[in-house]
Amino acid sequence: MSGEPQAPPAQPYAFPPTEIQPPPPPVEFRPAPPPPKADENPVFNGWDVLKVAALTAALALFVVPMITVTFAKIFVFPRQSWLEVAQKPALALVSQFIAYLIVALFMVLLIRGRYRMPFGEAIRWRWPGRAGLNFIGIGVLMLSFDFLAKFLPMPKNTPFDQFFDKPLDAYLTAVFAVTLGPLMEELFFRGMLYPVLARRIGAPGGVLITAFLFALMHFVQYGRSWGAVLIIFLVGIVLTTIRAVTKSVASSFLAHVGYNATLMVLAASATDGFKHMEKAGVFLSS
Repeated sequence: MSGEPQAPPAQPYAFPPTEIQPPPPPVEFRPAPPPPKADENPVFNGWDVLKVAALTAALALFVVPMITVTFAKIFVFPRQSWLEVAQKPALALVSQFIAYLIVALFMVLLIRGRYRMPFGEAIRWRWPGRAGLNFIGIGVLMLSFDFLAKFLPMPKNTPFDQFFDKPLDAYLTAVFAVTLGPLMEELFFRGMLYPVLARRIGAPGGVLITAFLFALMHFVQYGRSWGAVLIIFLVGIVLTTIRAVTKSVASSFLAHVGYNATLMVLAASATDGFKHMEKAGVFLSS
């Protein structure tokens, strides 16, 4: 046995060296990026728009006309009947002027008081400068819509016609049509209503609905004629599109003024200074 080879002594098992891994980097929690701002994101909301609309309807249709007619009946036309006084176009214009001023003041106080923001900035007034002449020109070109009246059912007489029965009333109406009238309509429809709708349903839907409500407001004024309302709807489409593209209510206001002023000038020229309104024809159809 001693001559047999001896096995080498057993060696202890050696484990492979373990590599020490560095600890993983700490997880950095970053806040999610804010969602992209909507193209129209006004500080006011739909309830504010409804408040302005309700106040305008109450003042322009009921409260201010009643006060104005009562004052005129007592102090200016005491010998005329209440109905005669109430039907005077000049008093209707005075009533609307006063109502619009009150509504304008309410709009400014609402934005500045509740949201602490300048009114012009909130509604995106943004005066276009020299480019404003271009928008007035667009308003003049919109007169082409009125030639559709030749192919649409148009009323022969509308409640709006009474404002042109006398030259003085006609001139007062013309002044109103190129100043406070379009200004207030643009402040409400394109300044407040459109951005709220666009934020909710997008620009195309906002343009269509704003133009439709703008035309609907004139429905009774033009004798419930869908032909006249269609023309105003097309005008509203252009005005609201200008507001949507330029982000400027001042631009749509200038186009509105250009359209109304062209209508008034053509009507005055065709009627010898509003003396022969039977010659007005298409110019006062919308």
